[in-house]
Amino acid sequence: MCGRYSIAASGADLVSALELDGTEPGFEWELAYSVAPRTRAPAIRDRLAGDQRVREASLPTWGLRPSWAKEKGPRPINARLEGVATNGMFRSSFASARALVPMTGYYEWQEAVEDGKTVKNPSYVHAPGDELLAAAGLLAFHREGDDEDWKATFTIITRTGEDAAGEVHDRMPVFLTPAAWDTWLNPEKIGKDQAGDLLDLLDGESRTVASTLQTRPVSRAVNNVRTLNRHDPGLIEPAEHSNEG
Repeated sequence: MCGRYSIAASGADLVSALELDGTEPGFEWELAYSVAPRTRAPAIRDRLAGDQRVREASLPTWGLRPSWAKEKGPRPINARLEGVATNGMFRSSFASARALVPMTGYYEWQEAVEDGKTVKNPSYVHAPGDELLAAAGLLAFHREGDDEDWKATFTIITRTGEDAAGEVHDRMPVFLTPAAWDTWLNPEKIGKDQAGDLLDLLDGESRTVASTLQTRPVSRAVNNVRTLNRHDPGLIEPAEHSNEG
């Protein structure tokens, strides 16, 4: 799964690295080393402006809420690749609201016993050189009432863990290479007969990226989302768990 991640890149960095045409009004982003569910984070989507295709960044909230979902209903932060095209929670977004979720790495935890106590040791999964990664995501839009503005939410598509990432968890985000961005972000709605080809693309692309990923142990300071400083680069620095706590 992917339950927490980092974006060690500024808003301007994202615009440059992802070759964006612009951002939605009010888009501002500072480097963040801990992005948690139910918070806002950058997502990239293509839209049609007349006959022009425009690629923009926005700040939806992590945890998908389709327009028909109840206010207190589930807000899935991940969507499984195996059923994303047919699951009722994700089917509409997969057809017409595909996005990229930029990140520079994500965290997974493994339990261990130290001094008779169970502890959770975090690992950081990242690209060589901590380069920017782009995960396949989905957007959904809702509003609380007829007079309210539309609010955007997102989820990250995951697959079975592969290679180094699979050694720390049995699920991982579906990452795409730049060569696949145009196809994935196509703003046109896809039909059921096109879903299979898109799923095959996600599978192949994510295996390619997975083969390049690396992991490193990091500080347990990242464990407590309520007390950490999300702007602290120390969260992703290598750490020896046996020397902590």
